[in-house]
Amino acid sequence: MYKRYLTSEAVTKGHPDKICDQIADKILDECLRQDPESRVACEVSINSNLLVVMGEITSKAVIDIPKIAKQVIKDIGYNKLEDGFDLDNSNIIVSVKKQSKDIAKGVDKEKTGAGDQGMVFGYATNESAEFMPYSLVYANKMAKRIAELRTGGILPYLKPDGKTQVTIEYDQNGYVRRIDSIVVSVQHAENVIYEQIERDVLKQVIGECIPLKYLDSHTKYYINPTGRFVIGGPRGDSGLTGRKIIADSYGGAAHHGGGAFSGKDYTKVDRSGAYAARYVAKNIVAAGLAGKCEIQVSYAIGVDQPVAICVDTMGTGKISDTKIEKIISKEFDLSPDGIINYLDLKRPIYSQTSAYGHFGRDDLNLPWEKLDKVDLLKKYLEDVKMANEA
Repeated sequence: MYKRYLTSEAVTKGHPDKICDQIADKILDECLRQDPESRVACEVSINSNLLVVMGEITSKAVIDIPKIAKQVIKDIGYNKLEDGFDLDNSNIIVSVKKQSKDIAKGVDKEKTGAGDQGMVFGYATNESAEFMPYSLVYANKMAKRIAELRTGGILPYLKPDGKTQVTIEYDQNGYVRRIDSIVVSVQHAENVIYEQIERDVLKQVIGECIPLKYLDSHTKYYINPTGRFVIGGPRGDSGLTGRKIIADSYGGAAHHGGGAFSGKDYTKVDRSGAYAARYVAKNIVAAGLAGKCEIQVSYAIGVDQPVAICVDTMGTGKISDTKIEKIISKEFDLSPDGIINYLDLKRPIYSQTSAYGHFGRDDLNLPWEKLDKVDLLKKYLEDVKMANEA
């Protein structure tokens, strides 16, 4: 019997890498709130009681970076060293300078040029209502559920750090057959026994997030596989901005250009270009032009149009990939200015994306998730049908 597996992971807000993403995007949002023309490339690193914020910021905004960082960490739930970070005795280092004039020269002109060279990918699949791979959808649902159980006081022994993972088995036609395995690791208080954690996670996390129809007697469950997860957060591991780019995007179902999202303003095509590519791919799939669609868009620094656009519908296209590429070039403006203006990106909307993924979010009103091009794209299918009938 044909079997294909896809595994995706997600992390909670208290994971060290995600702490850094959230701080970077909070700094970005505060700059944009005060000055929509801000140029921000912010990196954050954290370990034990050391926090480093570095990068390039050119903005009229007046911000208190240590204050912003501390508030993010406090909101996540870290206050004491035994939980992961000691806010009162932390060492915060800020090393921020203005954006390089050489980079600004390529961006700040009549037609905005790309803030860097590189390629980005957008992806969508019709396997879920979110147009995302189920493995990542369910991994994120469990990560969010863990946070709800902790902050809502339902499972007060939980701490902020945690990770989830789901492996989906597909059949030969690409349809979801079952869930092969589920991994959940939750940081916890020292006095709770493993059996209680296992019981609570099975009932309150997996039981609330995973549809029974995908579970069977062969599904494997790994809950805190080492048996203990007391030391977590920055105390247990270092964190760095942009180190969860696969969890941030498509969970391994599609390619990734390599550029991180968090801490970067809208002129950085690593972020805005990836958002636009997702927007295009999602509308193409929703319109029925393909069951899956991956789009690669390439840019050169300072150049105001994409260098190349490449489409792969993975054999699911109702029309050829070459035809879809031509449709994209005609119907979507993927220049930096086109993306910024159409998606209205000069707003402080980014910190809400810095945990639980940037795509497929039905809990957020994200402009790159809208389906306002579907009716227009459906006309191309009608044209093909009429041509075939003729």
